[in-house]
Amino acid sequence: MHTVSSHHQHTLNLLARAVTLALASAAMSGAFAQTTPTPGTPAAEDAAPRAKEDAVRLGTVTVTGSGSKLGAGQILNEDTVKARSTVTKDATEKDRATGNSYQALSLLPGVNTFNHDATGLFGGGLNVRGFDVTQLGFTINGVPVNDSGSYSVFPQEYVDLENICTQQISQGNPDVESPHVGATGGSVNIVSCDPEEKRRLRVAQTIGQLNLSRTFVRFDTGRFANNMMKTFISASHTGADKWKGAGGAKRDHFDAGFSLDLSPDNRILGSIMYNKAVNNALLAPSLAQLNTLGYNYDFSTAFTPGHLPAVNGTRQAETGPTPQFYKLALNPFENAIMSVSGSFKLAENTYFKVQPYMWYGYGTGGVQQRALSETAFLNTTTGKTGAGRDLNGDGDTLDAVIVANSSVTKTNRPGITAEVSHLWGSHQMKLGFWYERAQHRQSGPAVGVDANGNPADQWLRDGRILRPDGSQFNSRDWLTSSPAYQAYFSDSFSFMNDRGLLTFGARALNITRKFTNFANEGGTTVNFNSTYSVEKSFNDILPQLGARFNIDREQQVFANVGKNFRAPPNFAFAPTNGNVTIVNGVAVMTGDVKAETSINADIGYRYQGKAFTASATAFNVDFKDRQANAFDSNTLKSIYTNAGKARTRGVEIEAGTVPVNGWSAYASLTLQKSKVLNDIRSSATQVLPTTGKQFALTPRMLAGLSLQYSEGPFYARLKGKKTGRQYATLMNDEEVPSYMTADFDAGYKFADFMFVKSPLVRLNVSNLGNTKYRNPSSGTVLNATPVGTQPAGSVFYYLGAPRFFSVTLSADF
Repeated sequence: MHTVSSHHQHTLNLLARAVTLALASAAMSGAFAQTTPTPGTPAAEDAAPRAKEDAVRLGTVTVTGSGSKLGAGQILNEDTVKARSTVTKDATEKDRATGNSYQALSLLPGVNTFNHDATGLFGGGLNVRGFDVTQLGFTINGVPVNDSGSYSVFPQEYVDLENICTQQISQGNPDVESPHVGATGGSVNIVSCDPEEKRRLRVAQTIGQLNLSRTFVRFDTGRFANNMMKTFISASHTGADKWKGAGGAKRDHFDAGFSLDLSPDNRILGSIMYNKAVNNALLAPSLAQLNTLGYNYDFSTAFTPGHLPAVNGTRQAETGPTPQFYKLALNPFENAIMSVSGSFKLAENTYFKVQPYMWYGYGTGGVQQRALSETAFLNTTTGKTGAGRDLNGDGDTLDAVIVANSSVTKTNRPGITAEVSHLWGSHQMKLGFWYERAQHRQSGPAVGVDANGNPADQWLRDGRILRPDGSQFNSRDWLTSSPAYQAYFSDSFSFMNDRGLLTFGARALNITRKFTNFANEGGTTVNFNSTYSVEKSFNDILPQLGARFNIDREQQVFANVGKNFRAPPNFAFAPTNGNVTIVNGVAVMTGDVKAETSINADIGYRYQGKAFTASATAFNVDFKDRQANAFDSNTLKSIYTNAGKARTRGVEIEAGTVPVNGWSAYASLTLQKSKVLNDIRSSATQVLPTTGKQFALTPRMLAGLSLQYSEGPFYARLKGKKTGRQYATLMNDEEVPSYMTADFDAGYKFADFMFVKSPLVRLNVSNLGNTKYRNPSSGTVLNATPVGTQPAGSVFYYLGAPRFFSVTLSADF
């Protein structure tokens, strides 16, 4: 389908990211020498850290100067035409080593984030300017990592924080070169560090409450091969118990990277990141369950009642524990991100960049406990359910037996980005192309469960239950192929001796959803029990226009406007959503499946002095066909809703200081308001009066503060975050109270001795005040109380984890 709408003519520079290959030796964030600021341009004479375009990787930034010299590593000086915030290694190296990117980004303006526990091992949620994480484009070393079907992001799966140098968020418009088909609300770019210049072995051990234990080892080769090559390899193993209920998390992670300098103008970087983890899920209660069953309500710790004695000729209707058994609420997943980035000089002032990549993932999650009827199997001859299979061995098919069943996803996602850039006088021009072909296989197998409640295989790979005809039982069976491509162009024009910058760019984006539903046991209607295919294309021209002007050496103003685009998720075409109807054996699109578009505008002011840096941005976002994706954390099922038009407006402020007598600080403030601009039809007979309501998961106010003291071998840091009240439903009939949390970090570096270098001990304390708070697992529940013929929906909440202590000891050899 076509999604057009030509609004403002817009700009920005371009770049891209990539997709295809697997290299086993890689990672880093080429901090290449950029041009030195000339007198009259901002910060010409100070050494404060500044964000610069990466000289090798597409669509990423590096840092010049020392991040510790400004805002405790939470802010950089910027010259871009749009709002952008960056966290550097100087900040994250003081965080708990098990943390994830959501935790690292939490203090930045516009960011509303939470984690399911203090360790970061169980994931979390993220919203920016009211955009859900599925509306943000996430890249790691330039590789897009959003789920290719639902756009979901799982921050605990991707990186070890020790290997990350910058984590940068563009709160409004993603870069023109961004390799995303689902980024209507900005982007998050994570870049790993280059291998070290000199040989080094680093070892770190973390211990903490809840039996937390983490071992991390990294080896850097230093330069070799005539100083052209350097590599690193690292591995970590982490385990911890849940903060409530039984179970825990186990995670094994592997990173490797290389840098090859063929010449000063020709570089190649490569990286591979592999992660394998198994977590027991944390139960997300409804508000009613929270009020009646308490804050620590979780999955059952005993498999009681379990299996019933098998008796021929008599129906055994097993129900299992309520709530479900914790061993049947698992999230096993493994994934790998592989990329190679090259920058090559073709001629004077002309460079060619290319980045192939490959993203692989396999896993399941949610709640697996299910009572499966022995007559719920699909008869592949008649195309109807009702076929019988004896599951408990009693010789009949009368029973319902507890099995492990959930959604399994396997993704192969190769891609590539290529770009040519040329400096022509005062014009920096870029022309690029991105292509990827994601294949998303989603099935719903089931395996047996033993007398103790253990699944035959927690990955649901082996011992799968079969239908009477020998084919595989599936509670869903989908295949989605999503070929996507974009061509992009940008021109950045500097004038008045670089005091001014005008940028214009556009990308022509196209994605085709090729969705096939194979007949399965997900329901009893013809949609589930039939094999059908739907193919629909979405494309648009997305322009951006931006400007920045330096008033003097310390002050600048900027403005940016751009159009953004998000194709519907693949499950919009699934039988679970009602957008497809089978008519005479043919699939017909009957639902309102449109691409979401947004017009994002920023206008701002920056002060970048030697002792203090501040930024203030006013923003406006207009949505069309805003997608509301309801996600049930217990079933791992997503529902697609077109919420129509919406608007978000607000102001973001951030500021940071250089150290003064050892003290430095960073603060951010966000004031915003998001409105739904139309009523929403929830059924054929009901229209909900949502006009003027506040969009869910958009707090009116967010505030962050980091205060740090660092002198000699000692540092201490106090961080605080205030999250204002927000609504959990689009009808605004269930409110989420405001809350505030605080964390404390401290460390001491001892003197070198013998062969031990830089020994460091770190203390991390999360949620100092032991605050209890809640965050909705989804912001797209329509109403919590009945409205006309529309029944009440249920909002489920992730709860704030209690105070948590951990200690890390590290050293180099």
